[in-house]
Amino acid sequence: MTGGSEEDPFTKPIGRWSVFFYGVGHMLNDITASCWFTYLLLFLTQIGLSPRDAAIVMLSGQVADGFATIFTGELIDRFGHFKVWHAAGSLLVAISFSSVFGGCLPCSILHNDSLTLETFSYSMFAAIFNIGWAATQVSHMAMVNCISLNSTSRVALTSCRNAFTMVANLGLYAIALVVFGVIKAGSKEDTETQYRWIAYSSITIGCCFVIIFLMGTKEPRLRLDLRETSRARIPWVYWFRKLLYYQVAMVYLLTRLVLNVSQAYLAFFVIDDLQMDQSAKALVPAIIYICSFVVSVLLQEIPWNGRRLKAYYTAGGIIWIFCGAAILLLPRNISSFMYAISVFIGIANALMMVTAISMQSVLVGAEVGGCAFVCGSLSFLDKMSCGLALYVLQSHQSTSPRTQLNNNQPSAYLSVTRYGLGLVPALCSFVGVAVTFFMELEAGGSLSKPLREPLLE
Repeated sequence: MTGGSEEDPFTKPIGRWSVFFYGVGHMLNDITASCWFTYLLLFLTQIGLSPRDAAIVMLSGQVADGFATIFTGELIDRFGHFKVWHAAGSLLVAISFSSVFGGCLPCSILHNDSLTLETFSYSMFAAIFNIGWAATQVSHMAMVNCISLNSTSRVALTSCRNAFTMVANLGLYAIALVVFGVIKAGSKEDTETQYRWIAYSSITIGCCFVIIFLMGTKEPRLRLDLRETSRARIPWVYWFRKLLYYQVAMVYLLTRLVLNVSQAYLAFFVIDDLQMDQSAKALVPAIIYICSFVVSVLLQEIPWNGRRLKAYYTAGGIIWIFCGAAILLLPRNISSFMYAISVFIGIANALMMVTAISMQSVLVGAEVGGCAFVCGSLSFLDKMSCGLALYVLQSHQSTSPRTQLNNNQPSAYLSVTRYGLGLVPALCSFVGVAVTFFMELEAGGSLSKPLREPLLE
């Protein structure tokens, strides 16, 4: 390193424990989000809501999340206090999430089981849950840019967070596998009991890691130690004038669409389209996240620059394109091949997610006065696009694929579920790779001179 880097503590690589404590801070969000995208639509349709009503519940949460990220990002840029926002958001998530999967509370109070009231109740709690989720997400993501100016350490923090995202998802599917095995869903009440236990267990595990994060992570002091021009709040219009902002926003949006839409339809696909065992709706996602976890850990040992970010993102996108094509063509009589496809999906997810989030750090660079707005605005686009995409897809899910298959349909056909799991992610990956190709990441300056120290040391 240069002498200037040695004098500035914020350009030095940060320690392993600092990376670890930061990485576990999003576990509550991750485990509840995994349950949200994997099981919400399945749960709501199983208890009697129509596909369109289930889509309304999902959309209400996504819209609330999207707008909350904008306001939270602006308030954090104005007043700071990342850990306060994180703690408050986590508390709201813990309180509200059980009501999202815990049955219709107003229905019990009013002794009214109308589908309209159920839809309203689930939509209301979904919105509250997502407001808390947004506060935690934006504060946690923005902290990366204020903890260190070191480019490799920023990727280390992102990669560690992504690794624990995989741990959270694996934890959820382990819980789900046990619950689905112990409690059989013979009625609506049994189904609600299943998901209530999953929700309670997820909240308990997530809150333990939130406590570890709050105790082990110090409030970032980078702004206070940078020169005044760097720590001043940057107006929104500054980012809107940068081409890189739109490119990073598009790549992040498309990447989140790949992950969230595929996750939402994975359980539907393995159970309804492929008619695999019930355990497959936990085992297939588990394989995906085991592979993602391994790749995320390996990515921490790479010295990063703009060219490598683009190359690894492109590799992940190409893998997903082939996986999407395989899903579209996969017949029911060789459904076990889905386990092999899951391995490559997990690899692609990790490559795309780690690099897409790291591109935000390249965009922010040392201009940390607007880091929360960047994270919030990009998250707004992510939530709105995912909500609308799932609403459109689910609105066309008028009949069960299992019913269609039993009516002498061919064993491989293009259902809404196949579109959601195969075609949509593949197209988004293709466009994301194309946008990445034209990026000038070196222009951001953050990664133009990668540091060669071993990561996390």
